[in-house]
Amino acid sequence: MKVRSSLKSLAQQPGAQVVRRRGRVYVINKQNPRFKGRQG
Repeated sequence: MKVRSSLKSLAQQPGAQVVRRRGRVYVINKQNPRFKGRQG
C-alpha cells in the first residue's frame, strides 16, 4: 500500500474504489491490488 498526499492517480485506475475509514481516505482495488493506497 502506498501512502500519498494525493490519491487522484490511484483513484482513476480501473476497478478502484475510494473509501473513508477511521477518518482516512483509502483507495482499494480488487481488480489490481497494486493500486492500493492511503492518503496522509
